[in-house]
Amino acid sequence: MSTPDPAPLYEVLRATLRDDRPVALATVTEGPGLGAKLLVRPGEPVVGTLGDPDLDRVVGRDALAELDAGLTATRHYGARGEARERAVTVFIESFAPAPRMVIFGAVDFTAALARAGKLLGYRVTVCDARAVFATRARFPMADELVNEWPDRYLAGVADRLGPRDAVCVLTHDAKFDVPAIVGAVATRVGYIGAMGSRRTHATRLERLREAGLHEGELARVMAPIGIDIGARTPEETAISICAEIIAQRAGVAVPNLRDGAGPIHRPSA
Repeated sequence: MSTPDPAPLYEVLRATLRDDRPVALATVTEGPGLGAKLLVRPGEPVVGTLGDPDLDRVVGRDALAELDAGLTATRHYGARGEARERAVTVFIESFAPAPRMVIFGAVDFTAALARAGKLLGYRVTVCDARAVFATRARFPMADELVNEWPDRYLAGVADRLGPRDAVCVLTHDAKFDVPAIVGAVATRVGYIGAMGSRRTHATRLERLREAGLHEGELARVMAPIGIDIGARTPEETAISICAEIIAQRAGVAVPNLRDGAGPIHRPSA
């Protein structure tokens, strides 16, 4: 089988990378069609072929799954994409943009969380409808500053949020955090956390139910936000939040504040 000219495929790959959009490149490394390539982008037609339409379909599906997780992998298939066979070996290379951390609320804890997020490799957005608070002088570390209502901002980026991303609601004000949580739950974002005491969150849950969220959607919200490490300062709280994000992504059980009881701030020793 002759291998198609890869030049058009590489042009699409270059353009996609220039636009900082996710893309995966699948290449046959062993078996029929050695060197054949398939370019896969979420919501877009595939480019290229591995030599068989069924193999293209199965590899395209698997490439999207790897891209969603930000992973690169080698997979084995039958000649027509059959599972548990090894006639064809395909290397799936993911080109995933940096995960996004969207922080709602330009409050005292935001700068510390933005710095911690940057340290972990997130592209950090600080969003607050109050332009006087969300300024470059206060948050020079943020990749993006947005002066907009949370629901309006999320409506514009919903299709770009996935399992690797995080939304942290620090506004502590129902008129901001309720629309932020409602908007976040409507996306595929992997982590949603909201700041506030247990009493504050109990009231917020009532408002969220009134806004139409069901119990399964409410269960996605980590609130009070963070793990229970006795954090008090903004920096300690940022570590607590980031640890919760990491643990949730890894599927590791940790003592979340949400699942505990009593005051979230312990008395000083």
